[in-house]
Amino acid sequence: MDRARRAAMVGASIARGVGTLLTPRAIVGMAIEGAWVSTHLATYPLGIFQERTEGLRGYRIEHLAPIQRGLIISHLEASGTPILLVHGFVDNRSIFTLLRRGLTRRGFGSVYAMNYSSLTADVRTAAAQLGEEIEAIVAETGYEKIHIVGHSLGGLIARYYVTRLGGDEHVHTLVTLGTPHQGSYSAYALPSRLGTQMRPGSALMRELQEPVPRCTTRFISYWSDTDVVVVPQGNGALRHRDLSVRNIRLHGVGHISLPIVGDIVHGISTALAELDQEGDTVTAGVTPLAPRTRRDASESGPQQAGGRHTAQAHP
Repeated sequence: MDRARRAAMVGASIARGVGTLLTPRAIVGMAIEGAWVSTHLATYPLGIFQERTEGLRGYRIEHLAPIQRGLIISHLEASGTPILLVHGFVDNRSIFTLLRRGLTRRGFGSVYAMNYSSLTADVRTAAAQLGEEIEAIVAETGYEKIHIVGHSLGGLIARYYVTRLGGDEHVHTLVTLGTPHQGSYSAYALPSRLGTQMRPGSALMRELQEPVPRCTTRFISYWSDTDVVVVPQGNGALRHRDLSVRNIRLHGVGHISLPIVGDIVHGISTALAELDQEGDTVTAGVTPLAPRTRRDASESGPQQAGGRHTAQAHP
């Protein structure tokens, strides 16, 4: 009976997800997704090789655009805090071409994009390698904490590092884009260890739900109800009683399109823009994170909308 009940619940969830794909905005979003996939395939070879960012350009600001100048002058700590971009499965840093440009234009001067092996077969191993990269950035820049933006599997790897390997010591904010935080049934199409780990209810998913009462990293999770890679789509929301999380639901945005959406670039920039020397936000409400005792995201209604894509913020 329990199995039948779970199967019925999963079926109903998938059916709701299919329904969202038939709305006019979702159809437009899928067209944009197709165009972006074609563009990304063309730029993919450019991102194969490992890259390190140019880093900070010193303290000269006369060559910068006004918006860059403003961030550096008013919030030097925030503008210099390193940001590490971590790509998803069978991808590379080229997926972040537009996001990285958007962050740089907004005044962030230390944006890194790492490549990990496309043959990665274990989230735990990849998380340990991510930790080594972060420690190298910390040693190189002198900043004790950095920010991470992870797309798809990259967000899951970063979450494991932060919550299971003590990575909150070095990660101030983790932003995930289309990450299967509760697993995805599409992972059954991957006959590999990695595919097994990303399935709902897997040993890895159960481990990620274990208590982490002293985790100091703040989490921001963007997920789309028209994401055909994360199934059911609601599994892209991060729900954990010990973590400080803001879930943001999007409509009409495909999985590959998440790193290029203007609303997301703006939202990430705003969330990371105002930090003091202790790493705390200096303006109340810049990133309104819900208290951990608040109800689950699926029980709350929309709080904001922006741009051409519907954005709903949930605790």
